[in-house]
Amino acid sequence: MFRVLVGVSRRGRSRNVAEVSQRRAGPRVAPGMVLRWLMSLGGILAIFGGLHAYIAARLFVSPQLPAPWPVVGPLLVALLFVSLPVGMAVSRREPTAWTRALQWTAFIWLGAFGIFLSAVVAADLVGWVLRLTGVVNDSLALARGKALAVVGVSLPAVLYAFVTARGRARVERLTVPVAGLGAGLHGLKVVQISDIHVGPTLDGQWLRRVVEQVNALQPDVVAVTGDLVDGHVEALRDEVKPLAELRASLGVFYVTGNHEYYHGGPAWAAEVARLGLTVLQNEHRVVERDGARLTVAGVTDHDAGHIHPAHASRPDVALAGAPEGVPRLLLAHQPRTALHVARAGVEVDLQLSGHTHGGQVFPFMFFVKLQQPVVRGLATIAGVRVYTHRGTGYWGPPLRLGPAPEIAELTLVSAG
Repeated sequence: MFRVLVGVSRRGRSRNVAEVSQRRAGPRVAPGMVLRWLMSLGGILAIFGGLHAYIAARLFVSPQLPAPWPVVGPLLVALLFVSLPVGMAVSRREPTAWTRALQWTAFIWLGAFGIFLSAVVAADLVGWVLRLTGVVNDSLALARGKALAVVGVSLPAVLYAFVTARGRARVERLTVPVAGLGAGLHGLKVVQISDIHVGPTLDGQWLRRVVEQVNALQPDVVAVTGDLVDGHVEALRDEVKPLAELRASLGVFYVTGNHEYYHGGPAWAAEVARLGLTVLQNEHRVVERDGARLTVAGVTDHDAGHIHPAHASRPDVALAGAPEGVPRLLLAHQPRTALHVARAGVEVDLQLSGHTHGGQVFPFMFFVKLQQPVVRGLATIAGVRVYTHRGTGYWGPPLRLGPAPEIAELTLVSAG
């Protein structure tokens, strides 16, 4: 037999969810902040525009292609560049066939741009070496060869990345020894999904397939570790309904990610609770089976406090009053929360995180390391064991080049 015991926390879930669901108040933005934001946006667009011009020059100008390509090619690249800010802007409007087409174009190109840019830079480096060593002396032949190589590599890569991102998530199975885990919970199956990102290109039908895949694993615990949506509750309420169909013998638990807070984090916490999931906002629950217990704790997103100060991530509060000698599982959207855990002196046996998407699209996985201490897999951060999920969905580009979408099945076993 099993049962879920009452959690102990300084901030009850009913207060966290009920109070914030009554209103969706946002912080006032000072005019100076708006000006700085606009200047930053202008700088980013200028850099992106220059890089698009670089790609257009290498693919359509330097090779001296016959008409009309020297004109049509750069114009096509310019239109793709314009689709990026326009596509993002229309994502907030009521969806129509035209806005959906524009969003799909923008999101696909956002990922394809990185792939094409990487290929162009690599081709230029190889070309520079070939000319420096005297292997190739014909500049025009080299320019045409580089353009052909870039297209020949990039287009198949984009197609592969699209099929991977839109395909069935891979089940990653891992056995994790946990000290002090009672015999009744030996072999406990925790299934984690993360970074689902229901929104412009991922809908309720796709989410239902994920839920069916999770339920087929017959989990004891389901952990949903944030970034559930890219949109407000009013727009996506129907799309997330399949979450209510998740089944686990000891409970389905959810914590917020940073993207929920871009679209009304408190409102999303209330909506997920309404669907029947246990929302953990700096609090914990204790689950029990055959006399063995496990503390399941959860914190709000690492950066939530910047948007909603009352939602600041507090591992110490989440585990306040948790029973001593009982193993602890912490759900935290970002891996770097482990640094907060260590600084707070909180004992955690395993932290489940997401956020990184495993890098999602080459070469962006190299930039993830600038923000997070780990990109994917099981690792130890400041003495805390952390499993970083690659993400079940994707953000922005419907592309995954390298890390495939994931459903993690972690089997907890007694250590020693």
